[in-house]
Amino acid sequence: MSVMEVTEIMEILPHRYPFQMVDRIIELNMETGRVVGIKNVTNNELYFQGHFPGNPVMPGVLQMEAMAQVAGVMLNSREGNKGKTAYFMSMNKVKFRKMVIPGDQLRIEVEPVRMRSRMATVQGKAYVGDDLVSEGELTFGYGG
Repeated sequence: MSVMEVTEIMEILPHRYPFQMVDRIIELNMETGRVVGIKNVTNNELYFQGHFPGNPVMPGVLQMEAMAQVAGVMLNSREGNKGKTAYFMSMNKVKFRKMVIPGDQLRIEVEPVRMRSRMATVQGKAYVGDDLVSEGELTFGYGG
């Protein structure tokens, strides 16, 4: 079922612990640009120490970062982008719908909206089970 395991993702993205937010890519369709990634949310995440003690909740901005990293796998894998980095520039139309807590598994689905040579915009949605927990439109610029 897995298309890419964490070690393969690390060859594409520059992120490392504790900021690597993608554990697995389960779908990568370079023809359509659709990519689906998994983030296993564990009680060992550093941010749970302060967000919030006794009531751990994954920060929404980190859900967006996980979404951006899933998108980055697809963007950095595109022809002509190998060796480049897709830098997260903006997020729009962001909504946080449900809390994400330790033990949840985020399934992050990303599809392209606009793809240009130096910029890209994608639509991302994060689910826990069948529940939509967050969504947003993310824009990236490419760097060498």
